[in-house]
Amino acid sequence: MKPRPCGCKGCRTCLVCETYYGANTLKDIKPLDKEKGYVYCPFCNKAWSGWDIDSYKQHPNHEGTSVDYPGVLIKLDFISLDEERELMTNIDEVPWDNSQSGRRKQNYGPKTNFKKQKIVPGKFEGFPKFSKYLQDRFLSIDLLKGYEVIEQCSLEYDPSKGASIDPHIDDCWVWGERILTVNCLTDSALTMTPYRGDKKKYNLYCAEEYPPLVEADDSINLECKDKGKSMLEFCKPIKDMDVIIRIPLIRRSLTVIYGECRYHWEHCVLREDITSRRVCIAYREFTPPFMTNGIHSAIGQEIRDKGKQFWDHRERFKDACITQNDIL
Repeated sequence: MKPRPCGCKGCRTCLVCETYYGANTLKDIKPLDKEKGYVYCPFCNKAWSGWDIDSYKQHPNHEGTSVDYPGVLIKLDFISLDEERELMTNIDEVPWDNSQSGRRKQNYGPKTNFKKQKIVPGKFEGFPKFSKYLQDRFLSIDLLKGYEVIEQCSLEYDPSKGASIDPHIDDCWVWGERILTVNCLTDSALTMTPYRGDKKKYNLYCAEEYPPLVEADDSINLECKDKGKSMLEFCKPIKDMDVIIRIPLIRRSLTVIYGECRYHWEHCVLREDITSRRVCIAYREFTPPFMTNGIHSAIGQEIRDKGKQFWDHRERFKDACITQNDIL
């Protein structure tokens, strides 16, 4: 099915195509049982029964029951208000592209075909210079030791378009263990549901073919020495939980998901959790096969080298910046 004018295609819909094109009939809506909800607390690193994402603010006076939920790191105040303001000014000087489900995006990264497992640099020439300090700051966090950004994607969620993102796991053939998000302008939430489906989906089976990067004590195994370990098996949940985990995406924070959270749970952003304009900057790294001594190290190195370049967005998008400034 061809993309609709709003950018949606297939079962992906937004308020625009639901209202004007009847696309709501294409959406397989399965309401979530909110009674199964638990909200993750960034202070005690446990998830507490409930659905309201603001309930983490009750810490340390949580009520109800709690469950352990490994594979999440939230760094509050990762950027300041002034940095957020300048970051958003720069981001909005770059042209936006329509994406699916009411989102817009700005994507910097290699050209990838996940189904055919093919990757080429394409037009990838690195990242806008205004975002370099974010990548530099990642390296001050122990969990992000050796993190090399391969893809950077700005995503805009607009409530007037019913913006959301459906449950999914990020591709496991090319994108590595640590998934990063810098959250701007407003609070939101990642809603996590257990995945028990086919390992072919999301190329999840590929995670059986390489070892974990993050060890059990959260130390980083950059050399991936133990080839006998399977990433997928290593981070398998200790017990099967029929719950929904709500991870708060707090304004100006950095959220990292890895391990069990990354590979054994689908994540989504619900329409109800977008109450005002939200922009996030998402980051991806390579899987071990694309790193040094991996089977795809040659193409991996070519793309990694390009990822070390930074350019001036005002020079590259000069005409667009002039137009935007005129509007403002």
